Amino acid sequence: MERRFCQQAATIECREDGTPEAIVGHAAVFFRDGDAGTEYEMWPGVAERIADTAFDRALEEKDDARALFNHDPSNLLGRVSAGTVELAKDDTGLRYRIPIDMGDQDHARIVPKIQRGDLSGSSFAFRATEERWLEKKSKNDPEIRIVESVELFDVGPVSFPAYQAADAGLRAAGDSGEARASYDAWKAARGRLAATLAGYQARAAEVEVGCDV
Repeated sequence: MERRFCQQAATIECREDGTPEAIVGHAAVFFRDGDAGTEYEMWPGVAERIADTAFDRALEEKDDARALFNHDPSNLLGRVSAGTVELAKDDTGLRYRIPIDMGDQDHARIVPKIQRGDLSGSSFAFRATEERWLEKKSKNDPEIRIVESVELFDVGPVSFPAYQAADAGLRAAGDSGEARASYDAWKAARGRLAATLAGYQARAAEVEVGCDV
């Protein structure tokens, strides 16, 4: 399981009388070409982009994701199958909406923190089920992982976006082992392909020399 964090702070949606109605926020931000703030930094030289298709299957098939505070199962705010968290895709990314129940101690505890602006980010946990990698375009460009579809585990507000980048505002959590394994497999496959092509080219050159003789 992987986690991603962004500086998209949750807010409180209120009724006409001013009473809190729902916790809303964006757990994920889709990549927008030309906007560095929509690209996750994985590790030096490697970046990740969340495609706008990434959550289509999860939303259509209703992955039973939880709404958690700080990814902590003991801070359960809602659940898709119970109808206590609503997920939707918009132009920005994956939006969550958690109807507030002030009789729930977890809700009662987190609402004033959001209202005061104490919580500065949101996050989601997932497993990539469809992805692709892109070679760097130039020496200074990163290699790119594009996440095209995911299995979604949880979404919700966080105290602070872990490892946030000062410029982009998006950062992968330290649990990037699955991404690293995928990257290593891609690089190994690229190496095997390059070796195969080099072998073909060498044999072709030998044949060409033989013909000249």
